[in-house]
Amino acid sequence: MKHAIIIGATGLVGSTLTQQLLKDDYFSKVTLLVRKPLTISHPKLEQVIFNFEHPDTNKVKGDVLFCAMGTTLKKAGSKEAQYLIDCEYPYRVGQIAKSNEIESYILVSSIGADANSSGFYLRTKGELEQKLSALGFAKLVCVRPSLILGNREEFRLGEKLGVVLDTILSPLMIGPLKKYRGVHVDKIVRMLIKASKESFPKKTTFIESDAIYGL
Repeated sequence: MKHAIIIGATGLVGSTLTQQLLKDDYFSKVTLLVRKPLTISHPKLEQVIFNFEHPDTNKVKGDVLFCAMGTTLKKAGSKEAQYLIDCEYPYRVGQIAKSNEIESYILVSSIGADANSSGFYLRTKGELEQKLSALGFAKLVCVRPSLILGNREEFRLGEKLGVVLDTILSPLMIGPLKKYRGVHVDKIVRMLIKASKESFPKKTTFIESDAIYGL
């Protein structure tokens, strides 16, 4: 049985992932690295108060690190703040995880992630993928979903509009366009957990949204 660590447990993907890992007998322990305690309890669950600015290396220990960290420009307040949350914090925790001999890092990235992208968000996600890959984990899996569908606690106008468009256009997205269909959070989480258990031929693996959609 494995010990899972999650950063980004408060978001839609992270909270769903937490619930599913707690139900999975493959994992004997689930540790959340959080800024403040969450209103959730379970015999397998451990909540660790964690300062991402000044991380305690002794608190990042386990077998598999899952990262579902992410924010929006509006919520972060600036590109600099968003970059910290979307790239720097996940990378810093990754550095600690690697030094503590954690073998697997399972990342929620984004469709179109590219360090050379002209778009800030996709460039940020691409840079994170590159930086984590350079750390040399035995297994790094970058899961790249398209529009994430599910019930968020916070209202995001852009995503609501995206869901409407996805509902209209999804039947037309076939062939190469299939990967741009919206994908439900439950399927993303199933892929994250599946990837954590599987072996891959390369140290760094990218799983595109159309592969998630088929779960």
